[in-house]
Amino acid sequence: MRVITGSAKGRRLKTLPGIDVRPTTDGVKEAIFSIVQFEVEDAVVLDLFAGSGQLGIEALSRGAAKAVFVDNSAESVKVVKDNLKHTGLEENAVVINTANNAFLRSTREKFDIAILDPPYNHNLIQKSMPLLVEKMADSGIIICEHEKETVLPESFGDFSVSKVYRHGRVTLTAYRKKAEFNSESEESEDNGGNSERNED
Repeated sequence: MRVITGSAKGRRLKTLPGIDVRPTTDGVKEAIFSIVQFEVEDAVVLDLFAGSGQLGIEALSRGAAKAVFVDNSAESVKVVKDNLKHTGLEENAVVINTANNAFLRSTREKFDIAILDPPYNHNLIQKSMPLLVEKMADSGIIICEHEKETVLPESFGDFSVSKVYRHGRVTLTAYRKKAEFNSESEESEDNGGNSERNED
């Protein structure tokens, strides 16, 4: 597992031990950052269910102004901090050891990008999204990584599905605020774009 691009390009990252650990592959990570490639620089990024922290670290490496890493596992938080130190990106990072929903209820931060990659089959995305959408900037984007068998709801609060990307056995569902999504859809229609891209 490594940083793909940016100031920490090529740096190897620690992973968490255990059979339930499922790090995001380089291919899926590249797909995530292709979605937000023009939005990462100077953004405030939330890496919810941070695990090893590789997604937030990738964002910092690509020029994000700040990344907040949240995980309820003390072991995970230690790995995130070790990876941040190894990549030299700890200055613009905040690492929080708490339950994700407790964090979302208490934070006053507004996020430009939020990336959710929780353990599969626990409905954690569905449980977190109603709180998360209240913490997003109006032009913000939420990207959810989940197994392809799961179909997420079309909307949470003011945020609705803008695009669905399929990448092998993984699906990425992107949410934007409805007004932002509507203007994006009009632009896509003008350009003959599709709302879904297959990457198998």
